[in-house]
Amino acid sequence: MREGQPIPQPSKLRTLIRPAIIRGLTLKERVQTGAHYNPLADGFHQDPTADYTRLRTKDPVHYSELLRGWVISRHEDIDAILRDHKRFSNDNRNASDLQFEGSDAIDQRSMLGLDPPDHTRLRSLVNQAFTPRAIEAWRPRIEETVDELLDAIGDARRFDAIEALAVPLPIVVISDLLGIPREDRARFKAWSDRVARTLEPTITPTELAEAMEARDELRAYLDVIVRERAREPREDLVSVLATAEEAGDRLTQDEVLATLILLLVAGNETTTNLIGNGLYALLGHPEQMRWVREHPERVDVAVEELLRYDSPVQTNARTALADVEIGGKVVRKGQQVILLQGAANHDPAQYAEADRLDLARGDRSHVSFGRGIHHCLGAPLARLEGQLIFPRLLARYPDLHLASGAKPRFRDQVVLRGLRSLEVEV
Repeated sequence: MREGQPIPQPSKLRTLIRPAIIRGLTLKERVQTGAHYNPLADGFHQDPTADYTRLRTKDPVHYSELLRGWVISRHEDIDAILRDHKRFSNDNRNASDLQFEGSDAIDQRSMLGLDPPDHTRLRSLVNQAFTPRAIEAWRPRIEETVDELLDAIGDARRFDAIEALAVPLPIVVISDLLGIPREDRARFKAWSDRVARTLEPTITPTELAEAMEARDELRAYLDVIVRERAREPREDLVSVLATAEEAGDRLTQDEVLATLILLLVAGNETTTNLIGNGLYALLGHPEQMRWVREHPERVDVAVEELLRYDSPVQTNARTALADVEIGGKVVRKGQQVILLQGAANHDPAQYAEADRLDLARGDRSHVSFGRGIHHCLGAPLARLEGQLIFPRLLARYPDLHLASGAKPRFRDQVVLRGLRSLEVEV
């Protein structure tokens, strides 16, 4: 993100399937035309902290001509916008000048692209599968999965923590929750990865076509399972969704499928990034890693700080439903606001020593999982996976450290933030 380079539209989080061809130009082509905020600039993916500081300090609320939207970087503003569903919409149809044009094949039926009352109805039904009791009931199986993954590492003195732990844990967990047979996990993961690529505005037309094909195959696969569970419920998440009922209302087949695909695609990637980014942060702060070992009972607090320090989700977006003043600027009805959650999480107006990792901070005000009615549905599950894997990993390998010669690199992504690999030694 350097001066004189452009910005992508981060509405991917709420559209799921949408090509990133912007008015005939790819994002990488537009990066040459000039703009204020550019997450594709050299060095941004490795560490955007300095760029976020510059934006918050010099131009926390500014209009991007290329995006035809407002870029917001302060915690106070972003937190307020995410909570204000009466004045800021999550429905693309309210945008007067949407930058990304393409298929709305998923978000028309997913709560991610809905506003009340449609969102309220859908969320109320889906929440039946994510009660605190339901989440806690998954703990033993997640613990078992973590131990199985650690056992699989065996006597290896060096391994890639992303490949060995961060990637497989969420896909195994969600597969088990959905009742997916073990032999189908590989193609389930392949489908998820292809569809998840649509979250990024750097997707190519070829990748988009592959993602749409994967989406159709995944949908057909899940369709059979949902119909089976509706007839003969089991002890799994699909059965809960397929039979959820409130005041005589039930989810339609399309709504169940859209919810399952949303959980798989968004939840899988964000949990992988939570684990990978969190471990990378700990490896760079040995005293904080020691704190986790010494205070395993406070791992919930540690996970919240890891989420704040290096958020798995960097951007989000909303559309103004009326003229709204933000930071002395007027956002007009129909204009979009691009919310830099990664910048908000490092705002010194909200956090003392905001750029310092402090696992004992005890501040849960980060916006990594959103706020308000669109707060991430799968956040409790992602948190639980993080709370279970870090203490077990560090107890199993007391001398865990970054591998000699390893140069961890973050993926070239805009919306989500995660590592390509993380080589460690024990």
